[in-house]
Amino acid sequence: MDILLDDVETRVLGSLVEKELTTPEYYPLSLNALVNACNQKSNRDPVMNLDEQAVREALRTLDKKGLAGPADNMVSRVSKYEHRLQEAYNFTRHEIALLSELLLRGPQTPGELRSRADRMHKFEDLGIVHSTLQRLMKREPPLVKVLPRQPGTKEARYVHLLSGDVEVPPQESADGVAVASSGERIARLEGQVENLQSEIADLKQQFAAFRKQFE
Repeated sequence: MDILLDDVETRVLGSLVEKELTTPEYYPLSLNALVNACNQKSNRDPVMNLDEQAVREALRTLDKKGLAGPADNMVSRVSKYEHRLQEAYNFTRHEIALLSELLLRGPQTPGELRSRADRMHKFEDLGIVHSTLQRLMKREPPLVKVLPRQPGTKEARYVHLLSGDVEVPPQESADGVAVASSGERIARLEGQVENLQSEIADLKQQFAAFRKQFE
């Protein structure tokens, strides 16, 4: 399934999943409730200020992608909306909780995900978070990827791929100078080693020729 979400679609989808897991008694959501959920100041990064038109348009495009749309509601006369991630991907409760957190807050470490997703589903230990992330990474196509560890941090961060692959910008040193990627650093070091080996070989030949003069 080839899906590419924009920022508003990502926020709408993540909010629908979150509210189903945290407040099922109020789910599906009315348009007004969904707008409020998208614009929450807690558990959101970045904080957004979406209006009804923007959320309605995102619902329309998500419906076309088979990820969200109007809920079948014979009780209320108010239109309500639900996500359809479960139908699209057949997630486990662990998987959908972590993915929702990544949709709502962007890249996070396993420790952050465990703590923040606890309100949606309890993770007994960090190992379950890691194994769940691995399953999401092994999906076809992958739904999650791990980002290079940032300088001075102990844990790598994970990011969802429903908005496409994430390009990692070159890291910068404290003085603002771009730091080469690990692959570039390795290639540079290998070139330096080859140069040194060549210089050593030349020195050996010169030394051997020098000794012959005294034999």
